[in-house]
Amino acid sequence: MRNKVTVVGAGNVGATTAQRIFDKGYADIVLVDIVDGLPQGKALDMLESGPIVGSDAQVVGSNTYEETANSDVVVVTSGIARRPGMSRDDLLLTNMKIVSSVVGETAKYSPNSVHIIVTNPLDAMAQQSLKVSGFPSERVIGMAGILDTARYRTFLSQELNVSVDSVAAYVLGGHGDTMVPVVESTNVAGTPVSQLISPSRLEEIVQRARDGGAEIVNYLKTGSAYYAPSASIVQMIEAVLFDKKEILPCTAYLQGQYGIDGLYVGVPVKVGAGGAEQIIELSLSKEELSELKKSAEAVEELVDVMANSE
Repeated sequence: MRNKVTVVGAGNVGATTAQRIFDKGYADIVLVDIVDGLPQGKALDMLESGPIVGSDAQVVGSNTYEETANSDVVVVTSGIARRPGMSRDDLLLTNMKIVSSVVGETAKYSPNSVHIIVTNPLDAMAQQSLKVSGFPSERVIGMAGILDTARYRTFLSQELNVSVDSVAAYVLGGHGDTMVPVVESTNVAGTPVSQLISPSRLEEIVQRARDGGAEIVNYLKTGSAYYAPSASIVQMIEAVLFDKKEILPCTAYLQGQYGIDGLYVGVPVKVGAGGAEQIIELSLSKEELSELKKSAEAVEELVDVMANSE
């Protein structure tokens, strides 16, 4: 019996996520969107690719939530996307309402699921999803750090002309301008990156990673990134479905770790069938820990704005 994954939001991120899962064939998919015909059409198009890619998985589109019942994993991508000149935080109150409505339904129909939150501003949306769902915090996690880390590793591999597989790195903190690439522990085949790249050039690469999403938005003008985000989501889905116990940088609920309590922030997490099964505490430099706490403060400001709007 195949697993079941619900993807809410049939835009570029959601549809590409659904396609990646369908192509692999290990889970049936329900694609949900409020736009009549959109999820149905995209789902049927994917389904008809099955004989070509060799997938017997089922994929259906829906405008309601009944068909999502008993999903193992629910991915929430729905919300308005950024346009040029907008920050992720500009989306806050509109997307808070959308995510609250979505999670209220998905949690009702799949009470034992792991929810992966993708909608921006991501850390705040994860916090809101925890509140609405009533789930234990380990079953509500956010996809951010994998994407931020992938961008950082990409730029480092290009700079040094080495395989991305040879670059080990983590990006922590909120998914935004305050994200924290952990330069001290970044290495290439065991060699610290600080020995390979000058401090000034390394800072430029770090800043490009922070601005990675905005760089793509500025190119596209009418959309935002979706290839790398969807690949990041699928890595998390597979860690849950296959109980991989994989340590991934995710947005997770901290309860005292790193000196942060009661807040969703990006940190290394052991991801398995139970969701965020363990928060991994890295040894950070004083500067990195200070930056992580500043990032957490930026998330907390958004959470306070949401609380005051209700």
